[in-house]
Amino acid sequence: MDAMDHGRSVTPRALATEAVHAGREDLAGLGLHAPPLDLSTTYPSYDARAEAARIDEFATTGARLDGPPVYARLDNPTVARFEEALARLEGAEAGVAFASGMAALTAVLLARASQGLRHVVAVRPLYGCSDHLLDAGLLGTEVTWTDPAGIADALRPDTGLVMVESPANPTLAEADIRAIAHSCGSVPLLVDNTFATPVLQRPVEQGARIVLHSATKYLGGHGDVMGGVVACDEEFARTLRQVRFATGGVLHPLAGYLLLRGLSTLPVRVRAASSTAAELVRRLATDPRVARVHYPRIGGAMIAFEVYGDPHDVIAGVRLITPAVSLGSVDTLIQHPASISHRIVAEGDRRSAGVSDRLLRMSVGLEDVEDLWRDVTQALSAPPAGPLRVTAPASGRPAAVPGPAVR
Repeated sequence: MDAMDHGRSVTPRALATEAVHAGREDLAGLGLHAPPLDLSTTYPSYDARAEAARIDEFATTGARLDGPPVYARLDNPTVARFEEALARLEGAEAGVAFASGMAALTAVLLARASQGLRHVVAVRPLYGCSDHLLDAGLLGTEVTWTDPAGIADALRPDTGLVMVESPANPTLAEADIRAIAHSCGSVPLLVDNTFATPVLQRPVEQGARIVLHSATKYLGGHGDVMGGVVACDEEFARTLRQVRFATGGVLHPLAGYLLLRGLSTLPVRVRAASSTAAELVRRLATDPRVARVHYPRIGGAMIAFEVYGDPHDVIAGVRLITPAVSLGSVDTLIQHPASISHRIVAEGDRRSAGVSDRLLRMSVGLEDVEDLWRDVTQALSAPPAGPLRVTAPASGRPAAVPGPAVR
């Protein structure tokens, strides 16, 4: 049993409590309060035969090594704490961390392809780079794009994965995860849970077998660390560890330390930012300069809204809000998906997924709502002369709150 298991409570604990204590239960026994940061790249061993046997065991099974670490590409104690904590928050057996969210997705695709399962069924919209990785076939994968109702019919004998993002980037479209999981049959469902975080939804409880996070976003929460993580069962985690070792997409220990620290405040940050976002949605929905507001039914701190005027003027006009890519930080960010995060997606595919040219995506932070609203309203363009032609909504769109000029 891992040392971190010794202090684990057998009584179910609230998410907020788990966020603070998961991955840290052994610290008091070690005489520590803060988790240690282990920056070693290699570790001494005076028994080469025993070391070789342990490495052979990993090569065969992908299981975590018993005993001291060997080499940082194999495992790292600080990163392992973050993996344990995130798995606990997602209700999964294991977590495997990577250098970025895209490295994590790459490892999942390679793991399935290594078993001869190169076909992926996916639902748009996804994060633009995820879309590109699947559509371009860079890893030898083949993708079939469909809506949730078409997933069962799209499955093939070589389908290794079904992928959805809910709420989706950037339209905040929501998927019925439980229904999709049922449609998948024996094929694993991967849910990108970056926007929702385990604070708002836990896809494993709804039938997903793989949960993906760009840990750069809400899990880190301060815009100063990059990482990715997969929560899954231990069997699949073993394959992912082997892929990670072979490809080298490891998470740096300092990043693991910062991500573990970020988890401790995750529930507080997400709930506070979500409250502010809901109030901004209410105000945007009645603003005559806004054509439509998209906000997920489960809530959250992400807002998407379409403007009548030029969205680039809004980007240029903010002063408190930062015009930048990424999301999930303590400060509010805004960006134009068609120009930035989803520019790499073909224009027709982008628009059919609901990513219109006048859509803006805002990641609401922890600032006061009045200050944010003042900044948004002064950045919005003047009231329009005519209505905006909005792209027909894609299947699974979230609750759309129309402005006064839109039905």
